[in-house]
Amino acid sequence: MIAQEGPVEVAIVGGGIVGVVLAVGLIGQGVKVKVYEQSRGFREIGAGVAFTACARRCMGMIDPAVANAFRSCGAVGLKSDDSSDPNDYLSWVDGYNQRRPDDPDYETPLFKIDAGYQGFAGTRRDQFLETIVRAVPEGVIEFRKRLEKVIESGTDEKIKLTFSDGTSAEADAVIGCDGVKSRVREYLFGEDNPASHVNYTYKFAYRGLVSMENAIKALGEARAKYFTIHAGPGAHMLHYPVANETMVNVVAFVSDTEDWTDRKNLVKPATRTEMEKVFEKWNPCVRAMASFFPENIDKWALFDSFDYPAPFFSRGKICLAGDAAHASSPHHGAGACLGIEDALCITALMGEVAASIKKTPATKGLSLSAVFASFDAVRRKRAQWFVNSSRRVCDLFQQQEWADPARWIKAETCWEEVKDRSHKLWHFNPDTMVEEAIKVFLHKLDLSQKAIPSAGTTDTNITILKTANGPDREGTNGPSTNGTNGLASVNGTEGIGTEDKNATSPAGKNGIDLAGTNATSLEGTNGISTNGTNGLSTNGTNGPSMNGAEGTSPEGTNGTSLADTNCHPTKDANANTLHSPITIR
Repeated sequence: MIAQEGPVEVAIVGGGIVGVVLAVGLIGQGVKVKVYEQSRGFREIGAGVAFTACARRCMGMIDPAVANAFRSCGAVGLKSDDSSDPNDYLSWVDGYNQRRPDDPDYETPLFKIDAGYQGFAGTRRDQFLETIVRAVPEGVIEFRKRLEKVIESGTDEKIKLTFSDGTSAEADAVIGCDGVKSRVREYLFGEDNPASHVNYTYKFAYRGLVSMENAIKALGEARAKYFTIHAGPGAHMLHYPVANETMVNVVAFVSDTEDWTDRKNLVKPATRTEMEKVFEKWNPCVRAMASFFPENIDKWALFDSFDYPAPFFSRGKICLAGDAAHASSPHHGAGACLGIEDALCITALMGEVAASIKKTPATKGLSLSAVFASFDAVRRKRAQWFVNSSRRVCDLFQQQEWADPARWIKAETCWEEVKDRSHKLWHFNPDTMVEEAIKVFLHKLDLSQKAIPSAGTTDTNITILKTANGPDREGTNGPSTNGTNGLASVNGTEGIGTEDKNATSPAGKNGIDLAGTNATSLEGTNGISTNGTNGLSTNGTNGPSMNGAEGTSPEGTNGTSLADTNCHPTKDANANTLHSPITIR
């Protein structure tokens, strides 16, 4: 039984960047946290990772210690080739063709996007994670804990986790941050459900670190020190400086015609010779960068959730975040950014739980269920758009038209689309996300407390759904008509959606779906009325987008302006904090 007094106890499965950042945030909200990581130690490799200004703002809102960790581990901005310009840029060049016979090393500039002042910054994954861990109290993280089973008993009962070493643990709630091969996701959807598993994108990557000295030899000093993508047919290479500009992170993405049959091992040994063969017809600059890789390297398969996206990110007191929820290919260079946004949303909502228990008759279990349902409502559409968009931009970078001079003009028509997709990713307002998530939470909590039986009555009408996509097994109040994502069906309450009377029970009035996902809206958008009846969607364009990021016009109507100062700081913004963090209860 969950203790109604005392702190909420949360188990985070997975000790990567998102799991550890989330742990820091929840601890700051007074939550008792345990992180269970299956490896013997932190598993991040020494490759680079970049974060947008928006993601770094989210870090500061989660906990200042997270933002400080990023700044202190050698983060470097993505500079322009113009030393007088303080803004960060993403640049694309023709990495395949030699368009100047008199200068074979010349790479034709194709496009440049202004990311703004401190708009993007990169660092090494392992250094960032090692620095964040210092903010986590001793004993919070446990290693060699490979999750075997999740056992649920009811809304106000603890969840039991069993591990392969024979040990077990209990928690009030569970958050799966266990990556692309998430065991928590398999539990939620069932091992035979295709949504439980990621699929090969038919792309793989060679990645590594090259010294700045060697990068300058290959590219020249100016290009070695700013973010560049070398586009070409069937592959592309990107690089940017890390480790205080002493190293350059290099990733080469290659299209694959064969399937990746070993789904348990996403990394295979390879050689520099194999990589050099891929780029043997490319510009000499690209070939030179490949030559500085070590002889023995790894080939990383890129899997994502594009083919079978998750039907929901939460059910009851179990939630998915980061790659476990929306595994993406890395072609926007911002998968970790979306995970940080997830961590902020959950942190802010968890800050509301203690206050809600004091102010309302809702139990801790119902409050936690409402937290995760609200997270799903606010985050899923944006996250799944991101998965799709990442695949799309890769296709544009790797067009076969780059190899055909007669088709170069056709190939170059892609850049406006790339810019629009990038702006939608970068110009996101985390303040609005937090505000809207809390609004959704309070709405769901209000519905749940109205459904709680008054004193002296027996709680016979509450039935807990224990299956991911099926009807209520206990059946004391009859199944929901669609059986999807339901948590508790409570008699005598009107459903959440004001128009969809078939979403919660055959009569439309025998229950509410506290998870609120895919059950109440006529459009199926996260359980929120698309016509704005519940005040949760300003224009209904793409469901519960809080700032219009799921389809905002460039002018910022119903959403965030592309010049939004919350996520695109100006030069006179405080370089240490970017913006003052909001207060989260």
